[in-house]
Amino acid sequence: NMNFLPGIWWSLPLVLVWATPPVTSSWWYMGAVGSSRVMCDNVPGLVSRQRQLCRRHPEAMLSIGRGVAAWTAECQHQFRRHRWDCNALERGQRLLGRVLLRSSRESAFVHAISSAGVVFAITRACSQGELKSCSCDPKKKGSARDTKGHFDWGGCSDNIDYGIKFARAFVDAKERKGKDARALMNLHNNRAGRKAVKRFLKQECKCHGVSGSCTLRTCWLAMADFRKTGDYLWKKYNGAIQVVMNQDGTGFTVANKKFKKPTKNDLVYFESSPDYCIRDRDVGSLGTAGRVCNQTSRGMDSCEVMCCGRGYDTSRVSRMTKCECKFHWCCAVRCQDCLEVVDIHTCKAPKSAAWISRT
Repeated sequence: NMNFLPGIWWSLPLVLVWATPPVTSSWWYMGAVGSSRVMCDNVPGLVSRQRQLCRRHPEAMLSIGRGVAAWTAECQHQFRRHRWDCNALERGQRLLGRVLLRSSRESAFVHAISSAGVVFAITRACSQGELKSCSCDPKKKGSARDTKGHFDWGGCSDNIDYGIKFARAFVDAKERKGKDARALMNLHNNRAGRKAVKRFLKQECKCHGVSGSCTLRTCWLAMADFRKTGDYLWKKYNGAIQVVMNQDGTGFTVANKKFKKPTKNDLVYFESSPDYCIRDRDVGSLGTAGRVCNQTSRGMDSCEVMCCGRGYDTSRVSRMTKCECKFHWCCAVRCQDCLEVVDIHTCKAPKSAAWISRT
């Protein structure tokens, strides 16, 4: 079934379409063993440039699928304590599309993290020899020097430049079809996501010599764990800058003159976010009724904030936990199973818990 996200996938970052079906589904099977032209021509809504890339690099589409799984999990991790928790994919697929129709901070983050996820996945696939069109970074050859002295490039340096190039070509293709403000916003945030991955490229080295004397070093460049990119973009989300279009329509200017002009690393948005307190289809809000809150927290996961002042219910539950753990030489940790009684606090529903829809 090619129409696995009818009606909403076009409003998502375009790479989402590649990761939604499970790897064992017939869609992925056809993509792996069938004609790449048939596969790519039957995915709805791709612009011509994306279809060309799909036909030319069908194996890259499977890598992108893994990247989407990574950015989805990262998005859910970063928003786990917030009213909007990035779980719309699991709890109501049409809702994430609604979120991204708005030019909000959440949309800015999703575009950035999804773009970063494609860069990460394609770069990793290059290093692991899964793609015909790329391999390890060909520029990292010969000798070089750093603060510790001379070293030789060796091993397999992650080809981040190829990953960025491919992600830019594929993810940005549809945005480049339009010249409106939203397209420029998405392009800006997509680029911020790509740059975030490269920011955490690090040099790793192995020493050679008698007894590890490190008279010789072999080094390579490797991407950091994707969590670092997620943490960085989360900070950018919290510091995202509200902007308006320039009069000539070629760029942005800050909505509030008291704030600094956004750099290429910053996330930008046009409109304020809804509060996500109640179920509202038009803004993609599931509401917070039934969400677990933290009674002792003063942050976004506190019962006061999470429950939007509606109050919360408390239930006492019993659960088994590991306790009295001891280290035994050598080398095991043995624990006992203990019964723990804890209070779980969940947000009350509003008086009317039905969906709100303005359409």
